[in-house]
Amino acid sequence: MLKNFWWPLEFSHKVTEKPLRVTALSQEFVMYRTPDGVAHTLSDLCVHRGGALSGGWMNGDCIVCPYHGWEYTQDGACTLIPANGRDAVVPKKARVDAYPTVEKYGYVWAFLGDLPEAERPTMPDIPQFANPDYKITRGIFEWDVYYERALENSMDASHAPFVHGGAFGNREEPEIPDYQVEHYPYGGMMEVTLKPPKRNFKGLWNRLYDENRPGVKTRAWFFMPCVTILEVNLPMGQLLLVNMHIPVTEEKTITKWTSLRTFFKGNWADSDAVKRVFKIFNQDYPVVLEQRPELLPYDLGAELSVKSDAIQIAYRRMRQKYIDMGWQIDTHRIATEFGRQQAVVIPSPARREVPELANAWVLKEVPTKEVKRDA
Repeated sequence: MLKNFWWPLEFSHKVTEKPLRVTALSQEFVMYRTPDGVAHTLSDLCVHRGGALSGGWMNGDCIVCPYHGWEYTQDGACTLIPANGRDAVVPKKARVDAYPTVEKYGYVWAFLGDLPEAERPTMPDIPQFANPDYKITRGIFEWDVYYERALENSMDASHAPFVHGGAFGNREEPEIPDYQVEHYPYGGMMEVTLKPPKRNFKGLWNRLYDENRPGVKTRAWFFMPCVTILEVNLPMGQLLLVNMHIPVTEEKTITKWTSLRTFFKGNWADSDAVKRVFKIFNQDYPVVLEQRPELLPYDLGAELSVKSDAIQIAYRRMRQKYIDMGWQIDTHRIATEFGRQQAVVIPSPARREVPELANAWVLKEVPTKEVKRDA
Protein backbone atom coordinates (compact mmCIF):
# COMPACT_ATOMS: atom_id res chain seq x y z
CA MET A 1 0.00 0.00 0.00
CA LEU A 2 1.55 3.23 -1.21
CA LYS A 3 1.23 6.73 0.17
CA ASN A 4 1.81 9.91 -1.89
CA PHE A 5 -0.75 9.03 -4.57
CA TRP A 6 -4.29 10.08 -5.42
CA TRP A 7 -6.66 7.35 -4.24
CA PRO A 8 -10.27 7.13 -5.56
CA LEU A 9 -11.76 6.37 -2.17
CA GLU A 10 -15.48 6.57 -2.88
CA PHE A 11 -18.15 7.12 -5.50
CA SER A 12 -19.26 10.77 -5.64
CA HIS A 13 -22.89 9.94 -4.96
CA LYS A 14 -21.97 8.23 -1.70
CA VAL A 15 -20.38 11.36 -0.21
CA THR A 16 -22.99 13.68 1.30
CA GLU A 17 -23.28 16.20 4.15
CA LYS A 18 -23.58 13.24 6.50
CA PRO A 19 -20.02 12.18 7.51
CA LEU A 20 -19.02 8.85 5.97
CA ARG A 21 -16.30 6.50 7.21
CA VAL A 22 -14.10 5.00 4.49
CA THR A 23 -11.50 2.39 5.37
CA ALA A 24 -8.53 2.20 3.00
CA LEU A 25 -4.82 1.42 3.29
CA SER A 26 -5.59 0.00 6.77
CA GLN A 27 -6.53 3.55 7.80
CA GLU A 28 -9.82 5.22 8.68
CA PHE A 29 -10.93 8.36 6.86
CA VAL A 30 -14.03 10.52 7.09
CA MET A 31 -15.48 12.02 3.92
CA TYR A 32 -18.21 14.63 3.81
CA ARG A 33 -19.50 17.67 1.96
CA THR A 34 -19.67 21.19 3.33
CA PRO A 35 -22.85 23.20 2.59
CA ASP A 36 -21.27 24.51 -0.63
CA GLY A 37 -21.27 20.93 -1.96
CA VAL A 38 -17.47 20.51 -1.89
CA ALA A 39 -16.15 17.13 -0.75
CA HIS A 40 -13.47 16.85 1.95
CA THR A 41 -11.38 14.08 3.49
CA LEU A 42 -9.93 14.00 7.01
CA SER A 43 -8.35 11.38 9.20
CA ASP A 44 -11.27 9.80 11.07
CA LEU A 45 -9.57 10.15 14.42
CA CYS A 46 -10.20 12.95 16.89
CA VAL A 47 -6.89 13.74 18.61
CA HIS A 48 -8.61 14.23 21.97
CA ARG A 49 -9.68 10.70 22.91
CA GLY A 50 -9.68 8.89 19.58
CA GLY A 51 -13.34 9.41 18.74
CA ALA A 52 -14.54 8.68 15.22
CA LEU A 53 -15.48 11.90 13.45
CA SER A 54 -17.55 9.84 11.01
CA GLY A 55 -20.01 9.22 13.85
CA GLY A 56 -20.56 12.95 14.26
CA TRP A 57 -22.42 15.61 12.32
CA MET A 58 -21.94 18.89 10.50
CA ASN A 59 -22.27 22.32 12.11
CA GLY A 60 -21.98 24.69 9.19
CA ASP A 61 -18.56 24.08 7.62
CA CYS A 62 -17.30 22.15 10.66
CA ILE A 63 -17.48 18.46 11.44
CA VAL A 64 -18.34 17.73 15.07
CA CYS A 65 -16.85 14.85 17.04
CA PRO A 66 -19.71 12.90 18.66
CA TYR A 67 -17.71 12.16 21.83
CA HIS A 68 -16.91 15.58 23.28
CA GLY A 69 -18.19 17.97 20.61
CA TRP A 70 -14.84 19.19 19.30
CA GLU A 71 -15.36 20.96 15.97
CA TYR A 72 -12.91 20.70 13.06
CA THR A 73 -12.71 22.76 9.89
CA GLN A 74 -12.01 21.29 6.45
CA ASP A 75 -8.28 21.97 6.88
CA GLY A 76 -8.22 19.81 10.01
CA ALA A 77 -7.91 22.58 12.62
CA CYS A 78 -10.09 22.41 15.71
CA THR A 79 -12.01 25.65 16.26
CA LEU A 80 -14.02 24.77 19.35
CA ILE A 81 -13.51 22.69 22.49
CA PRO A 82 -16.89 22.99 24.26
CA ALA A 83 -15.60 21.93 27.67
CA ASN A 84 -13.16 24.87 27.66
CA GLY A 85 -15.82 27.43 26.76
CA ARG A 86 -16.48 29.19 23.47
CA ASP A 87 -14.04 32.01 24.17
CA ALA A 88 -11.10 29.77 25.09
CA VAL A 89 -8.03 29.64 22.85
CA VAL A 90 -7.75 26.32 21.01
CA PRO A 91 -4.21 24.83 21.11
CA LYS A 92 -2.41 24.29 17.82
CA LYS A 93 -2.09 20.59 18.59
CA ALA A 94 -5.87 20.27 18.36
CA ARG A 95 -5.87 19.30 14.68
CA VAL A 96 -6.27 16.25 12.47
CA ASP A 97 -4.73 15.48 9.09
CA ALA A 98 -6.70 16.85 6.15
CA TYR A 99 -6.07 15.48 2.66
CA PRO A 100 -6.46 17.31 -0.68
CA THR A 101 -9.70 16.11 -2.26
CA VAL A 102 -11.07 16.37 -5.80
CA GLU A 103 -13.89 14.78 -7.79
CA LYS A 104 -13.31 13.14 -11.14
CA TYR A 105 -15.01 10.41 -13.18
CA GLY A 106 -17.76 10.00 -10.59
CA TYR A 107 -15.29 9.29 -7.76
CA VAL A 108 -14.01 11.36 -4.85
CA TRP A 109 -10.20 11.19 -4.82
CA ALA A 110 -7.98 12.03 -1.85
CA PHE A 111 -4.26 12.62 -1.97
CA LEU A 112 -2.96 10.41 0.81
CA GLY A 113 0.49 11.73 1.50
CA ASP A 114 2.50 14.81 2.39
CA LEU A 115 3.99 15.86 -0.94
CA PRO A 116 3.53 19.50 -1.97
CA GLU A 117 1.19 20.05 -4.90
CA ALA A 118 3.95 20.50 -7.50
CA GLU A 119 5.46 17.09 -6.67
CA ARG A 120 2.31 14.98 -6.57
CA PRO A 121 1.69 12.24 -9.14
CA THR A 122 -1.19 12.97 -11.49
CA MET A 123 -4.48 11.13 -11.81
CA PRO A 124 -5.19 9.04 -14.93
CA ASP A 125 -6.69 10.67 -18.00
CA ILE A 126 -9.81 8.72 -19.03
CA PRO A 127 -11.54 10.80 -21.75
CA GLN A 128 -14.33 8.26 -22.26
CA PHE A 129 -16.06 9.55 -19.12
CA ALA A 130 -16.73 12.85 -20.91
CA ASN A 131 -18.06 11.14 -24.04
CA PRO A 132 -21.89 11.08 -24.12
CA ASP A 133 -21.81 8.06 -26.44
CA TYR A 134 -21.08 5.82 -23.43
CA LYS A 135 -23.71 4.42 -21.09
CA ILE A 136 -22.39 4.07 -17.52
CA THR A 137 -23.13 1.55 -14.80
CA ARG A 138 -21.29 1.24 -11.49
CA GLY A 139 -20.88 -1.21 -8.66
CA ILE A 140 -18.55 -2.71 -6.09
CA PHE A 141 -17.00 -6.13 -5.70
CA GLU A 142 -15.49 -7.23 -2.40
CA TRP A 143 -12.87 -9.94 -2.19
CA ASP A 144 -10.61 -11.30 0.52
CA VAL A 145 -7.38 -10.77 -1.41
CA TYR A 146 -4.60 -8.20 -1.46
CA TYR A 147 -5.37 -5.39 -3.87
CA GLU A 148 -2.26 -5.88 -6.00
CA ARG A 149 -3.26 -9.45 -6.77
CA ALA A 150 -6.69 -8.20 -7.87
CA LEU A 151 -5.06 -5.40 -9.87
CA GLU A 152 -2.71 -7.71 -11.77
CA ASN A 153 -5.53 -10.12 -12.49
CA SER A 154 -7.52 -7.30 -14.12
CA MET A 155 -4.90 -6.75 -16.82
CA ASP A 156 -3.79 -10.36 -17.30
CA ALA A 157 -4.70 -11.46 -20.83
CA SER A 158 -3.40 -15.02 -20.66
CA HIS A 159 -5.80 -16.14 -17.92
CA ALA A 160 -8.88 -15.24 -19.96
CA PRO A 161 -9.17 -18.47 -22.00
CA PHE A 162 -8.98 -20.61 -18.84
CA VAL A 163 -10.84 -18.60 -16.20
CA HIS A 164 -13.32 -16.89 -18.56
CA GLY A 165 -13.37 -19.34 -21.47
CA GLY A 166 -17.13 -19.13 -21.87
CA ALA A 167 -17.18 -15.33 -21.89
CA PHE A 168 -14.03 -14.16 -23.69
CA GLY A 169 -10.87 -15.92 -24.73
CA ASN A 170 -10.71 -19.33 -26.38
CA ARG A 171 -9.22 -22.24 -24.45
CA GLU A 172 -8.51 -24.07 -27.70
CA GLU A 173 -6.44 -21.13 -28.98
CA PRO A 174 -4.92 -19.53 -25.86
CA GLU A 175 -1.82 -18.02 -27.48
CA ILE A 176 -1.15 -14.36 -26.63
CA PRO A 177 0.44 -12.44 -29.52
CA ASP A 178 3.67 -10.61 -28.74
CA TYR A 179 3.04 -7.05 -27.65
CA GLN A 180 4.92 -3.99 -26.45
CA VAL A 181 3.99 -2.07 -23.32
CA GLU A 182 3.42 1.62 -23.92
CA HIS A 183 4.76 3.44 -20.88
CA TYR A 184 3.23 6.47 -19.18
CA PRO A 185 4.63 8.56 -16.31
CA TYR A 186 2.50 6.63 -13.79
CA GLY A 187 1.27 3.65 -15.74
CA GLY A 188 1.35 1.52 -18.87
CA MET A 189 -0.82 0.05 -21.64
CA MET A 190 -0.84 -3.08 -23.77
CA GLU A 191 -2.88 -4.11 -26.80
CA VAL A 192 -3.61 -7.63 -28.03
CA THR A 193 -6.17 -9.42 -30.15
CA LEU A 194 -7.77 -12.45 -28.51
CA LYS A 195 -9.50 -15.33 -30.21
CA PRO A 196 -13.24 -15.23 -29.53
CA PRO A 197 -14.79 -18.08 -27.52
CA LYS A 198 -17.11 -20.67 -28.94
CA ARG A 199 -20.66 -19.45 -29.34
CA ASN A 200 -22.69 -20.24 -26.21
CA PHE A 201 -24.90 -17.19 -25.65
CA LYS A 202 -28.56 -16.63 -26.38
CA GLY A 203 -30.28 -13.58 -27.77
CA LEU A 204 -28.53 -10.33 -28.64
CA TRP A 205 -25.33 -11.15 -26.73
CA ASN A 206 -24.79 -14.14 -28.99
CA ARG A 207 -23.98 -11.68 -31.79
CA LEU A 208 -21.13 -10.20 -29.74
CA TYR A 209 -19.20 -13.44 -29.62
CA ASP A 210 -19.12 -14.64 -33.20
CA GLU A 211 -16.35 -17.28 -33.36
CA ASN A 212 -15.93 -16.68 -37.11
CA ARG A 213 -14.65 -13.13 -36.80
CA PRO A 214 -10.85 -12.66 -36.76
CA GLY A 215 -10.50 -11.77 -33.07
CA VAL A 216 -11.36 -9.38 -30.28
CA LYS A 217 -9.11 -6.34 -30.03
CA THR A 218 -8.47 -5.52 -26.39
CA ARG A 219 -6.40 -2.97 -24.57
CA ALA A 220 -5.46 -2.91 -20.89
CA TRP A 221 -4.03 -0.07 -18.83
CA PHE A 222 -2.78 0.32 -15.30
CA PHE A 223 -2.32 3.59 -13.47
CA MET A 224 -0.64 3.90 -10.12
CA PRO A 225 -1.55 3.12 -7.50
CA CYS A 226 -4.75 1.12 -8.02
CA VAL A 227 -6.50 1.74 -11.37
CA THR A 228 -6.92 -0.75 -14.21
CA ILE A 229 -8.88 -0.29 -17.42
CA LEU A 230 -9.95 -2.98 -19.86
CA GLU A 231 -11.20 -1.94 -23.30
CA VAL A 232 -12.89 -4.56 -25.49
CA ASN A 233 -13.89 -3.76 -29.07
CA LEU A 234 -16.97 -5.81 -29.94
CA PRO A 235 -19.00 -6.00 -33.16
CA MET A 236 -21.78 -4.03 -31.48
CA GLY A 237 -19.53 -1.34 -30.03
CA GLN A 238 -16.95 -0.66 -27.38
CA LEU A 239 -16.93 -1.85 -23.77
CA LEU A 240 -14.73 -0.25 -21.12
CA LEU A 241 -14.35 -1.57 -17.57
CA VAL A 242 -12.63 0.80 -15.15
CA ASN A 243 -11.59 -0.78 -11.85
CA MET A 244 -10.51 1.14 -8.75
CA HIS A 245 -8.94 -1.49 -6.49
CA ILE A 246 -9.06 -0.08 -2.96
CA PRO A 247 -7.11 -1.98 -0.28
CA VAL A 248 -9.14 -2.03 2.92
CA THR A 249 -6.48 -4.12 4.63
CA GLU A 250 -3.86 -6.56 3.38
CA GLU A 251 -6.56 -9.23 3.45
CA LYS A 252 -9.47 -7.35 1.90
CA THR A 253 -10.02 -5.34 -1.29
CA ILE A 254 -13.05 -3.43 -2.54
CA THR A 255 -13.06 -2.91 -6.30
CA LYS A 256 -15.24 0.09 -7.14
CA TRP A 257 -15.88 -0.43 -10.82
CA THR A 258 -17.47 1.54 -13.64
CA SER A 259 -18.60 -0.04 -16.90
CA LEU A 260 -18.97 2.12 -20.01
CA ARG A 261 -20.56 0.81 -23.21
CA THR A 262 -21.52 2.27 -26.59
CA PHE A 263 -24.18 -0.38 -27.31
CA PHE A 264 -27.49 -1.44 -25.73
CA LYS A 265 -27.64 2.00 -24.10
CA GLY A 266 -31.21 1.78 -22.86
CA ASN A 267 -31.82 1.46 -19.12
CA TRP A 268 -33.35 -1.93 -19.85
CA ALA A 269 -29.87 -3.33 -20.49
CA ASP A 270 -28.24 -2.05 -17.28
CA SER A 271 -29.13 -4.98 -15.07
CA ASP A 272 -27.78 -7.44 -17.61
CA ALA A 273 -24.56 -5.40 -18.00
CA VAL A 274 -24.07 -5.40 -14.22
CA LYS A 275 -24.75 -9.13 -14.03
CA ARG A 276 -22.06 -9.84 -16.61
CA VAL A 277 -19.47 -7.76 -14.74
CA PHE A 278 -20.18 -9.71 -11.56
CA LYS A 279 -19.96 -12.97 -13.48
CA ILE A 280 -16.40 -12.11 -14.52
CA PHE A 281 -15.40 -11.09 -10.99
CA ASN A 282 -16.91 -14.24 -9.53
CA GLN A 283 -14.93 -16.36 -11.98
CA ASP A 284 -11.73 -14.56 -10.97
CA TYR A 285 -12.32 -14.63 -7.23
CA PRO A 286 -11.63 -18.29 -6.33
CA VAL A 287 -8.50 -18.34 -8.49
CA VAL A 288 -7.01 -15.14 -7.06
CA LEU A 289 -8.00 -16.18 -3.53
CA GLU A 290 -5.77 -19.26 -3.78
CA GLN A 291 -2.68 -17.40 -5.04
CA ARG A 292 0.41 -17.65 -2.83
CA PRO A 293 2.04 -15.68 -1.47
CA GLU A 294 -0.98 -13.56 -0.67
CA LEU A 295 1.07 -10.38 -1.01
CA LEU A 296 2.84 -9.46 -4.22
CA PRO A 297 6.58 -10.24 -3.94
CA TYR A 298 9.04 -7.37 -4.10
CA ASP A 299 11.65 -9.42 -5.97
CA LEU A 300 10.85 -9.74 -9.69
CA GLY A 301 12.51 -13.16 -9.72
CA ALA A 302 10.34 -14.57 -6.94
CA GLU A 303 7.77 -15.71 -9.53
CA LEU A 304 8.50 -16.97 -13.03
CA SER A 305 7.33 -14.58 -15.73
CA VAL A 306 7.05 -15.07 -19.50
CA LYS A 307 6.60 -12.69 -22.42
CA SER A 308 2.81 -12.55 -22.08
CA ASP A 309 3.31 -11.09 -18.59
CA ALA A 310 4.98 -7.91 -19.89
CA ILE A 311 2.22 -5.60 -18.60
CA GLN A 312 2.43 -7.08 -15.09
CA ILE A 313 6.22 -6.80 -15.13
CA ALA A 314 5.88 -3.13 -16.09
CA TYR A 315 3.59 -2.63 -13.11
CA ARG A 316 5.93 -4.46 -10.75
CA ARG A 317 8.92 -2.43 -11.86
CA MET A 318 7.03 0.80 -11.35
CA ARG A 319 5.85 -0.44 -7.96
CA GLN A 320 9.46 -1.26 -7.03
CA LYS A 321 10.45 2.30 -7.89
CA TYR A 322 8.02 3.80 -5.39
CA ILE A 323 8.80 1.25 -2.71
CA ASP A 324 12.47 2.19 -3.07
CA MET A 325 11.46 5.84 -2.66
CA GLY A 326 10.04 5.00 0.75
CA TRP A 327 6.36 5.28 -0.16
CA GLN A 328 5.19 1.81 0.92
CA ILE A 329 3.39 1.77 4.26
CA ASP A 330 4.91 -0.81 6.60
CA THR A 331 1.85 -2.51 8.03
CA HIS A 332 4.00 -5.12 9.78
CA ARG A 333 5.78 -2.44 11.80
CA ILE A 334 2.48 -0.78 12.59
CA ALA A 335 1.19 -4.04 14.03
CA THR A 336 4.34 -4.95 15.96
CA GLU A 337 5.62 -1.55 17.12
CA PHE A 338 2.38 0.35 17.67
CA GLY A 339 -0.17 -2.43 17.99
CA ARG A 340 -3.46 -1.59 19.62
CA GLN A 341 -2.10 1.03 22.03
CA GLN A 342 -1.02 3.79 19.67
CA ALA A 343 -2.61 5.05 16.46
CA VAL A 344 -0.62 6.26 13.45
CA VAL A 345 -1.88 8.16 10.42
CA ILE A 346 -0.82 8.91 6.85
CA PRO A 347 0.80 12.36 6.99
CA SER A 348 -0.98 15.19 5.17
CA PRO A 349 0.71 17.97 3.15
CA ALA A 350 0.33 20.47 5.99
CA ARG A 351 2.95 18.55 7.98
CA ARG A 352 5.59 19.67 5.47
CA GLU A 353 4.09 22.82 4.00
CA VAL A 354 3.32 24.76 7.18
CA PRO A 355 6.52 25.22 9.25
CA GLU A 356 4.74 26.66 12.28
CA LEU A 357 2.83 23.40 12.60
CA ALA A 358 5.97 21.27 12.69
CA ASN A 359 5.42 20.38 16.35
CA ALA A 360 1.63 20.53 16.28
CA TRP A 361 0.88 16.92 15.49
CA VAL A 362 -0.26 14.55 18.20
CA LEU A 363 -0.40 11.38 16.12
CA LYS A 364 2.70 9.82 14.62
CA GLU A 365 3.10 9.17 10.90
CA VAL A 366 2.79 5.69 9.44
CA PRO A 367 6.21 4.02 9.09
CA THR A 368 7.35 3.07 5.62
CA LYS A 369 9.34 0.07 4.50
CA GLU A 370 13.07 0.17 4.23
CA VAL A 371 14.29 -1.95 1.33
CA LYS A 372 17.33 -3.99 2.32
CA ARG A 373 19.63 -4.80 -0.55
CA ASP A 374 22.62 -7.13 -0.58
CA ALA A 375 25.95 -5.31 -0.45
